[in-house]
Amino acid sequence: MTQTGNLIAAKTIRITGLVQGVGFRPFIWRLARETGVTGHVLNDGAGVQIEIHGRPDSLSQFVWRLRPEQPVLARIDRVKVRDAECDVHPDDFRILESREGGVQTGVVPDAATCPDCLAEINDPCDRRYRYAFTNCTHCGPRLSILRHIPYDRASTSMAVFDMCPACRAEYENPADRRFHAQPTACPDCGPRLWFEGAEGGETEGDPITVAAGWLRQGKILAVKGLGGFQIAVDAANEEAVAELRRRKHRPAKPLALMARDLDQIRKHALVCDAEAALLQRAAAPIVLLEKAGCPLADSVAGPFDRLGVMLPNTPLHHLLMAELDGPIVLTSGNLSDNPQETDNAAARRQLASIVDGFLMHDREIVNRLDDSVVRLDELGLLMQRRARGYAPASIRLANVFQDAPKVLAMGGELKATFCLLNGQDAILSQHIGDLENAPTFADYKRLLTLYLDLYEFRPEVIAIDAHPQYLSSRYGEELAREFGAKLVKVQHHHAHLASVMAERQIPPQGIDYGIILDGLGWGADGTIWGGEILKGSYAAFERVGHFQPVPLPGGAAAIREPWRNLVAHLRAAFGTSYREHLDGTGLSEALSGKNTGMLEQMMERGVNAPLSSSAGRLFDAVAAALGISFDRQSFEGEAGMRLEALARPFMDEEMAYPLDIAGGEPLRLCFAPLWRALLTDLRKGVSPGRISARFHLGLVEGVVGILLRVDAKTGDAVMLSGGVLQNALLRERLPDKLRRERFKTITHWTVPANDGGLALGQAAIAAVQCGHPAEWRHLPAPS
Repeated sequence: MTQTGNLIAAKTIRITGLVQGVGFRPFIWRLARETGVTGHVLNDGAGVQIEIHGRPDSLSQFVWRLRPEQPVLARIDRVKVRDAECDVHPDDFRILESREGGVQTGVVPDAATCPDCLAEINDPCDRRYRYAFTNCTHCGPRLSILRHIPYDRASTSMAVFDMCPACRAEYENPADRRFHAQPTACPDCGPRLWFEGAEGGETEGDPITVAAGWLRQGKILAVKGLGGFQIAVDAANEEAVAELRRRKHRPAKPLALMARDLDQIRKHALVCDAEAALLQRAAAPIVLLEKAGCPLADSVAGPFDRLGVMLPNTPLHHLLMAELDGPIVLTSGNLSDNPQETDNAAARRQLASIVDGFLMHDREIVNRLDDSVVRLDELGLLMQRRARGYAPASIRLANVFQDAPKVLAMGGELKATFCLLNGQDAILSQHIGDLENAPTFADYKRLLTLYLDLYEFRPEVIAIDAHPQYLSSRYGEELAREFGAKLVKVQHHHAHLASVMAERQIPPQGIDYGIILDGLGWGADGTIWGGEILKGSYAAFERVGHFQPVPLPGGAAAIREPWRNLVAHLRAAFGTSYREHLDGTGLSEALSGKNTGMLEQMMERGVNAPLSSSAGRLFDAVAAALGISFDRQSFEGEAGMRLEALARPFMDEEMAYPLDIAGGEPLRLCFAPLWRALLTDLRKGVSPGRISARFHLGLVEGVVGILLRVDAKTGDAVMLSGGVLQNALLRERLPDKLRRERFKTITHWTVPANDGGLALGQAAIAAVQCGHPAEWRHLPAPS
């Protein structure tokens, strides 16, 4: 130790953000050596704590270089620097053991294989040649193997693998990129890979080579990926892909692809520079691309004009794709709507009826993670499913939320997620699924318990959807009693509005507008909402406009069977004599085999036919009129997706269908003119694509027309959210129309516009309504 001199000073530095498990401490150690400072660095529950000693100019240089040179997977949210009183200064800089403490730091998402690790697995001279679990501090599993914080090896499923001397030497060397890389391993000490047939028993030979051979033969395989099992088949083999659809009971929903590299993707899809960069990021999401070039099996995408493609995200996937000549289908390894399988024994039981063989390993998957799905457009990134590579990185809210109470938001019923709000940090869980499915709901509860333990989070407030029958809402009520937390019920579409505001760091003060185009949500008036124009803030909202309410004959059955919505919309437009308007359209014949009389009685009597302003059900009705998914949708949103694909080539050529805006408070968007024009076009034999384009354009004109009729002013902000606004045509045309009318448009970027983002909005609303300062809770209601 050296004594204090006139030119020696000391500082303590507290860094919060995504700073554990990313090589942050060795980065600090190297930075200290380069700047000539001494001291120490350690991890604790709050993030990274640093103490530095040295000349004032060296200390300033050290602090200045923190943000611009931080590790690639890190995200520094806050740096607090304070002068330290110290009589004795250390001679060196050390990395200390982690300390326990109240958990405030974030968990870093799993990251795709980095270039250095990829080079090692492809180098015959490297000791990790062809090793499927190679990783370092720049890549590899994080959340998928993590049990609790701080992020150390003992906290992960890698704890059962004792490091060999060579791996231990790398792990303990601050100059090595594997310093404290918790999943580090090699063929001598790490997880093991094998291949087995559906009948059981390991198959001789290199597991990757065997698996590739089976895929070339048209076999269907289960592959144990990073966050769960996946099902693979040759994407160019129509017979094999069709057989996968038959076995998995998935007749129409597009299947995701994995390609070896960008060159292989470009053979089948258009890829701009920004999309190429997105595909190659550490998150390695599925990116929706325009089909082009060499066709794959027709069954991969069916009638849709986009391909969902990803690049390999683990060494296992890189090694497998290197032995194949083209892309593979790589879809979730599950039965029907069940969660993705993660356990070896369960996968053997559940997937045996689907797959012919298994590519397995013995590293436990602690946390299930689906692949993330994104799209790029002129507005930027659109997150459609937020999971592997993105969750659970926290979403930073506006500064005024830093003193908000701790909020647990339970999300909705479909595309469920939950959210832990801790000050400015909103921790939105990975996509879980639809809670109507019992195993998915069980997984939701398990993951919620894990997150509460992981972050040592005790909620003061619990936010739930206002729908009284949502399983997430009922469970939230139970937890509120258990924790003694305040319960806040949040209207579904208000939560959608707030989710955009929270993501884009809109402060609680002020009033904004929202166009929320959605499927179904419990309305404040007891009806079912879904096509809403709102005015409000986190604190309160007003419904200034909405789609004309139309009955949902059969309730949930109307969601599955678009012809029911067609009948309901025709009856709403033309009355009980709607059949007189169908001559020459082909719809009389199409409906002749349906029990429309029963539907008409249900709607007349109001029995099992609740009124709904749903935008999603309007899309279903129009699709049914065009003969699309007429009898039944095989997955949620199928009809709307097919309408979008049909319309795309004609959007620049067509004129909008007319709609009416009915006066009163709130204003109503009425569709009788649209249906008159649409039926006329059917009689004339106008193509379905042109009709769909006219419908899309009419919808844009109609919703903006409502804003122009209320007191919205030039420059007002308009938030866009809701599952229907994942439609690329609406997401493009609505902002364009709003800009021309001098409005400011704000959209989602990294949080889903669908119900996957609902929990974030619920959390922000509850924080404002229950939080500090007091004026947040008493903002005037919109007028």
